[in-house]
Amino acid sequence: MNATNGDYLHLYKRYVDVVTVIKKNGQMLPLYLAWDDENGRKLYKIDKVHQIKKAVSEVGGCGVRYDVRIAGHERRLFYEKDRWFIESHQP
Repeated sequence: MNATNGDYLHLYKRYVDVVTVIKKNGQMLPLYLAWDDENGRKLYKIDKVHQIKKAVSEVGGCGVRYDVRIAGHERRLFYEKDRWFIESHQP
């Protein structure tokens, strides 16, 4: 990313596979996020879910937002209709 032209500020809507558990009370919790790139697929453990709420994404779309920590980084993971996306710096 090139900080001189502002590319580092641009976010993309990136659909991802997520391994979840549905608790007996109906609450859905994400456990792992699968990230696909030119090197293949990598599974990242979601270390902590900080907050769950209905919200609008900066990249368009809305749904249930999960504020999560993945590998020490705070991220926004969304469940929109019937699929997951993350606000990503990579398309």
